[in-house]
Amino acid sequence: MNPFELKPQKADKIFTDWKKVLVKPYDKHTVDPYTRLRVILMSGTEFESVRCTHAMTRQCPNNDVRRRLAYMRRGEQLQQKRVASLKPSDETILEHTIGYEQLAVDLTANLALSEKNSYVKQQLDFALLEDFDHLYRYADLMELEKGGDPAQLVGDYTEIMPGRPTVAEYRHPYDDVNFYINGYLNDLKTKLNINIITAAEQQTMNFYMNVGNLYASPLGRQLYNEIAMIEEQHVTGYGCLKDPCMTDWERLLMNEYTECYLYYSCYEDETDARIRKIWEMHFEEEVAHLHEAAELLHTYGGKVWQQVLPEGGAFPELLKFRSQKEYIRNILKTVRLTGVEEGFEELEKLPDSFRYFSYNARIHGSVQQAGTHTVIEKAIAHLGEDYRIQDKEHPVRALADRTRDNTETGRVKGA
Repeated sequence: MNPFELKPQKADKIFTDWKKVLVKPYDKHTVDPYTRLRVILMSGTEFESVRCTHAMTRQCPNNDVRRRLAYMRRGEQLQQKRVASLKPSDETILEHTIGYEQLAVDLTANLALSEKNSYVKQQLDFALLEDFDHLYRYADLMELEKGGDPAQLVGDYTEIMPGRPTVAEYRHPYDDVNFYINGYLNDLKTKLNINIITAAEQQTMNFYMNVGNLYASPLGRQLYNEIAMIEEQHVTGYGCLKDPCMTDWERLLMNEYTECYLYYSCYEDETDARIRKIWEMHFEEEVAHLHEAAELLHTYGGKVWQQVLPEGGAFPELLKFRSQKEYIRNILKTVRLTGVEEGFEELEKLPDSFRYFSYNARIHGSVQQAGTHTVIEKAIAHLGEDYRIQDKEHPVRALADRTRDNTETGRVKGA
């Protein structure tokens, strides 16, 4: 599939009445977990598109260009409203959060498996273990507060057990900054993967920033705020992978191409026939946006789209959500890595004076007071053991004990 070879629909076809925008939500009791994940993913993708064109508008003195960006953005906003309306009103903040973290886990694992650039893959694998731990802690909060059924939400796709303990994830800001990837020389799938994961993590961070103060229980509020800070670290790391040398017009084209790729992937992978039609409609609308972006690139950027996508416009392997339990279990063995400037190192090999230790201690004060630790301790006290969904024993012995929350692995030398 090459979206550049398709004839775009008329641009104004996207504008329609609210009845066609605010569509029927899915049933939270019967929806396939991966359908829920696609809804979250595409809502975040639309957020990213809107955010980027707003940023372009604020830096552009040409009102003719601003009008064309506003025209495109209005369509993106309508798409976002349609996707967002698929979420049912009876799906709670915490239930939706489980979806966010399952998306972070399974999306990251699937992207990492397809990633050819070893540096980008390393970034994906590293953050994967942190989102995996977040899923575990939110699931324990849900079980503790009887706020839903984590097993029903994730289905048989994703295990729930500790990853790199969240208390170990707080690194000095200097150590979340990565090298950027050359946007002209790297594989098309690499460029897509960076765009996709950055938008997804940005959406997760925004969600936690917005709902953290709305959660009812003090423990839940603490959990959301603590994990939101880790999402900030992830967005910093992934965002740094984007090539800052690309022009606004090139980034616009790449963003629209990413949307086309994702909507077509969702269309091909979706099991819900009604929602599949929405993905198809949005793909056709995004093709029109892509052609508009190519025209803007040519008119104001002085380039043709082939200079941005020298591989040609044909989609690489599509994104398909598949359970990656064994892959994640294998990556869990790297749980003791931490960030060191643009790379990673085993905690044990770092000098005691390295900034990670002082920064982490300063953020926590007492680790025993951390919400991400307290939620597990309370779950153990109430249930007799923590809440997990695992097919077999945890692959990391230090994290296998279900009657004690490990706050030292990945944070304290020798643990």
